[in-house]
Amino acid sequence: MALLVNFIGFQVGWFACVLGAANDKELLGMIIALGIVIYHVVNQGDSRKELKLVLAATVIGLLWETWVLSLNILHYPSHPEALFWAPTWLIMMWALFATTINLSMGWLKGHWVLAVFMGAIFGPLAFVAGEKLGAVVFLDSTLSMITLAIGWGLLMPLLLWIAERINHNFNSQENAR
Repeated sequence: MALLVNFIGFQVGWFACVLGAANDKELLGMIIALGIVIYHVVNQGDSRKELKLVLAATVIGLLWETWVLSLNILHYPSHPEALFWAPTWLIMMWALFATTINLSMGWLKGHWVLAVFMGAIFGPLAFVAGEKLGAVVFLDSTLSMITLAIGWGLLMPLLLWIAERINHNFNSQENAR
């Protein structure tokens, strides 16, 4: 049941952020996503462990998305061009995505080749869906898709590995007590 709630929560948060960005309601989308993230963190066995993963993924997302934005291969219509960092709603989606790493995406842990493949396929497809809904515009479709595929192909296994390290460190600390 927890897997289903996690999966549905992520989908609700994803649509809230994307549709919010596409319809000048970014704050509403971010509030919904933040509520889902908070609910997730509070309802985990060790909230500190899950919060650490959410924060790590959010920082990685901020760095990655800001770098991609700097390439001028895509554009976010709701994001002021004067800002050099990625849109806040997009960074919130990284926190939201982190909530799936130990649950909905947990089955990918240890399956590194599959994680690369899944990231390289489904990461860019999420952006295509975001484009169809009006939250992002590809200025160079081919380069955007290649960049996103390579990035997500690397980031997906990285996030899974980070989750394993965090889980291992917290479990080791618990066993030492």
